[in-house]
Amino acid sequence: MRSTLAPWSVRPLQVFDQFRRELDDLFGQGNSGSLQDGNGWFVPRSNVAETDKQYEITLDVPGMATGDFQLEMQDGQLWVSGRRQQEKEESGKTFHRVERTYGEFRRSYALGGDVDADKVEANYKDGVLKVVVPKSEKARPRRIEVQS
Repeated sequence: MRSTLAPWSVRPLQVFDQFRRELDDLFGQGNSGSLQDGNGWFVPRSNVAETDKQYEITLDVPGMATGDFQLEMQDGQLWVSGRRQQEKEESGKTFHRVERTYGEFRRSYALGGDVDADKVEANYKDGVLKVVVPKSEKARPRRIEVQS
């Protein structure tokens, strides 16, 4: 029975790691950081976090300017869209690999009706767009004292 066990140095699911990497490369999600569909649209990677007071959405969108984004709040949903322009090809250069994504994107985040849409803030720094959506006062957790 001892000879049938896998040694500690070999992970049993290691073969699936290689398969996942190959699928990521096939669908364009390798090291590029986003998915591009070939029609001028791409999907930047994002994180969504929640605290007692707010939602925080961050998107990785390097190479853009603050004027390239449009943000909208509608019925508890945050819509973020934008366009990243392709760099002009310079004469005398031969590109051997082009992995950076260009084009338009549009993402939506369902946050619910418990947000204060009038106090949404957005900040763009170091290639990361950070959107803070505060919760309304009535949606925030409240401590209730237990009395004897």
